[in-house]
Amino acid sequence: MRRISRGYAPRRVAMLSVHTSPLDAPGGGDAGGMNVYIVETAKRLADNGVAVEIFTRATTSEQPPIVEMHPGVLVRHVTAGPFEGLAKGDLPAQLCAFTAGVMRTEAYHEPGWYDVIHSHYWLSGQVGWLARERWGVPLVHSAHTLAKVKNSLLAEGDVPEPMARVIGEEQVVAEADRLIASTDEEADELIRLYSADPAAVQTVAPGVDLETFAPGPAADARRRLGLRADAPTLLFVGRIQPLKAPDLLLRAAALLRRDPSLADRLQVVVLGAASGTVLDEPDWLRELAGTLGLSDTVRFVPPVPRETVADYYRAADITVVPSYNESFGLVALESQACGTPVVAAAVGGLPTAVGDGVSGVLVDGHDPDQWAKVLDDLLRTRPELRRLASGARAYAQRFSWERTTAGLMDAYRDAIDELAAPGAAAAR
Repeated sequence: MRRISRGYAPRRVAMLSVHTSPLDAPGGGDAGGMNVYIVETAKRLADNGVAVEIFTRATTSEQPPIVEMHPGVLVRHVTAGPFEGLAKGDLPAQLCAFTAGVMRTEAYHEPGWYDVIHSHYWLSGQVGWLARERWGVPLVHSAHTLAKVKNSLLAEGDVPEPMARVIGEEQVVAEADRLIASTDEEADELIRLYSADPAAVQTVAPGVDLETFAPGPAADARRRLGLRADAPTLLFVGRIQPLKAPDLLLRAAALLRRDPSLADRLQVVVLGAASGTVLDEPDWLRELAGTLGLSDTVRFVPPVPRETVADYYRAADITVVPSYNESFGLVALESQACGTPVVAAAVGGLPTAVGDGVSGVLVDGHDPDQWAKVLDDLLRTRPELRRLASGARAYAQRFSWERTTAGLMDAYRDAIDELAAPGAAAAR
């Protein structure tokens, strides 16, 4: 086992992201907020002198084994199972192969190459657990979502997370040296639902790129995007799946259009692609729009580069986040950073990500009538909408990726110190 000393600052971090690559554009498939989190924290760790290697599963034979994502950040594509055709639910059977690839990479280096393992999502945590035992370095784990929480807040018709995931999460929680929670609520869920050691749980809020996501003239953004200049505009950004509830926005929009003053003016943008349980029905939401008579009201936009996403936020009057559960809600932060207020469900981390009455409005429940009323009131009360818009940027500035990265570095150092403490090796 590797010997380390207290007070040691990490030089190299092995990040594990088995089921989704940080190189994938967020908004479709399995790529979402976790991808953004990994990319942004890895870049800032590297900018502060910490080398980062991100291990992810290769999904095509055309991917090079190693890609430099950013100076000091390498993405390693590990071959584990067939390149294509594997759903996330099929990946537990490939964890052995993935682990072997990670171990093989470390074996080519001198002993003690990595100082910390940071795993993202429970599949990666299973790999990190084994690497921790082999390398003698601490495992820091970010769950991003928790099965027990998701299963308690399922959308209608959604499929519960399997027991294998629940058990896998329980194992990772028991073995990790540090558990990173995005909010105090998530920290409580880890302790209450998964019996996590409170001393091992640290709350580190995600951040937002305050340079990419910044205010700008809505008229200019609408012109660049080809949106109508005078139309009240509602925006949804994210993966199109029942958990994210984009259908709720459409149902609320259909109710809004009953008002003659909005019937021909309302503009709804849905930015994202099919994910999760609707991959077999990729046109599910578009068909619903047709059924609700919204074919001319809703514009569907596939995932786009981050700079273009920022333009969509600037172009919108309101960004709508109606999810049944969110561990945090990066979309809400990004929108507010662009000066666009948010109407969001009062679930998960969204009460932290949105300043209710300051930068947006939180809504209890998922009743389309209630959501339509909240949206209608805001669209009709322009002074109130402007007040929330003026508070949005200031609220988002409370969160930054630099602050997140500093919190992660503290967690890494604490985990290293704890492992280096007398008797720690024997306890393991």
